[in-house]
Amino acid sequence: MIEISLQSLKLPHKALFTGYLLVIGLGLLMAGAQIMLTHGMADGKLGLSVDDIVYSYYGNRSGSKLESMINGSMKSHAPAEVRLDIIKWVRNGSPEDKWNNHFKGVFAQHCTMCHSTIPGIPDFTSYQAVKQEAKIDEGASITSLTRVSHIHLFGIAFIFFFVGWIFSYASGFSNRLKAFLIFTPFAFLILDVASWWLTKLNPNFAWLVIIGGFGYSLASTVMILTSLYQMWFIKKPASD
Repeated sequence: MIEISLQSLKLPHKALFTGYLLVIGLGLLMAGAQIMLTHGMADGKLGLSVDDIVYSYYGNRSGSKLESMINGSMKSHAPAEVRLDIIKWVRNGSPEDKWNNHFKGVFAQHCTMCHSTIPGIPDFTSYQAVKQEAKIDEGASITSLTRVSHIHLFGIAFIFFFVGWIFSYASGFSNRLKAFLIFTPFAFLILDVASWWLTKLNPNFAWLVIIGGFGYSLASTVMILTSLYQMWFIKKPASD
């Protein structure tokens, strides 16, 4: 029985696998950038921290979600005086008369270009939607966690399946080590998603979110780089 190795693949298969791995690698980089620009700005500072994770999933229960947003990931969309004006209105109970007379126009100028057209985020043309976001920030809702969890588990599992399948043809690894590396991203993915729910209940679990995301990213990177290296930089065995 002939054992298939990455370096012995025919050119069309190498092209197929390489194209897939390069796109997935780029996708992982873009996902990291997106996390830095959303969750990474939850505390108003660039860079992912434990506080960012706590604010995103457990919430900042000393204030409203709207306040956390405009001082965090949405900070660049309005000048300081506008943000302060909104915060004062929120802390005064978000009275509807001031919405109609003033804040409806403020939100139309700074917020509704996204918060009225993008599915899945609050529609800030509506007072009721703004009022909902002005409540005490309790982090991600159960509904949003359920939606994102099943998308994450289904979608990323497919990525890890094909990355692991390609890596299974790598040489120079014992079967035990190869199996460990292939299974690792799946284990960290489960940890990552489970830690969202745990952090929603208790902020002390926020560290697990960072560990889970870092773990599956590192394992995937090792498999992607190893596969690309063996396909293109290791010569085909003479016996092949």
